[in-house]
Amino acid sequence: MNLKVVVIAGASGFIGTYFQRRFREMGTEVRIIGRGTAVTWGDTEGIAGLLDDADMLINLAGRTVNCRYYKTNADAIFSSRTETTAELGRALAACRKSGGRPPSLWINSSTGTIYRHAQDRPQTEDDGELGSGFSVAVAKAWEAAQSQSVVDGVRQVALRIAIVLGPGGGVMRPFVTLAKLGLGGPMGLGSQMFSWIHVEDLFRSVLHIYGDTSLHGPINAAAPEAVTNQALMSSVREALGMRVGVPSPRWLLEFGAVVIRTETELVLKSRWVEPRKLVDSGFTFQHGTLKEALTDITGRDA
Repeated sequence: MNLKVVVIAGASGFIGTYFQRRFREMGTEVRIIGRGTAVTWGDTEGIAGLLDDADMLINLAGRTVNCRYYKTNADAIFSSRTETTAELGRALAACRKSGGRPPSLWINSSTGTIYRHAQDRPQTEDDGELGSGFSVAVAKAWEAAQSQSVVDGVRQVALRIAIVLGPGGGVMRPFVTLAKLGLGGPMGLGSQMFSWIHVEDLFRSVLHIYGDTSLHGPINAAAPEAVTNQALMSSVREALGMRVGVPSPRWLLEFGAVVIRTETELVLKSRWVEPRKLVDSGFTFQHGTLKEALTDITGRDA
């Protein structure tokens, strides 16, 4: 694949760090936008220069949602996604206007949480039903900020990412820790669906989207096998060789969420996301089942 230059915005987190390493292993030049780098947010002209002659822009910027949704945190979660996306749109337009060559593909992060609490059927890009509440409002505004920034010759993809699993980071660490402590039972009722994707397959899906120019708009980034929370925790225990896992009832999760300053939505919302566009376009998953993903993760991280 002839991918010479990639620009990544918000590259300091688990996904961004992984992407940087994998692109560089391919021999691709990686340019970074964000705090602590030569080109930071607010420098639209500098961002436009960074985008010139790049092949792809990937935006991963956004404050973590692993916090309590108090007003200060909620405002930061919202603005860190919508304002950075809008600025990238302005920078792409400025790059084009100045006679530069902006990237042909702009992949902007979104989230599988945009869909409703679903336990009856999977949600695809075509027939998925959007939900309600704070997290969904953020996701809608996030995608709108991108779609309102149309630049000639720049294909847009809103990547609706499921829970990302991978060695050394993502959400697997707390699940593994709980299981090792004997607390790896189902959370709440345990019947809520858990859609996920291995970080390597997330990276590979980005390459696939770049190579298939027919793909655009919202694309679900999730493994084809969604599981219940009960099955998830059972698989985690099995991968670690832990026989016993004490369940966590909702009241205990609510109490624990306050103590560790997070929200129970992260584990209690039923996310059932189907990667219809990826599968129909011929993408194949390297870690298509949770067992395969956990074997890879615990084999290197547990």
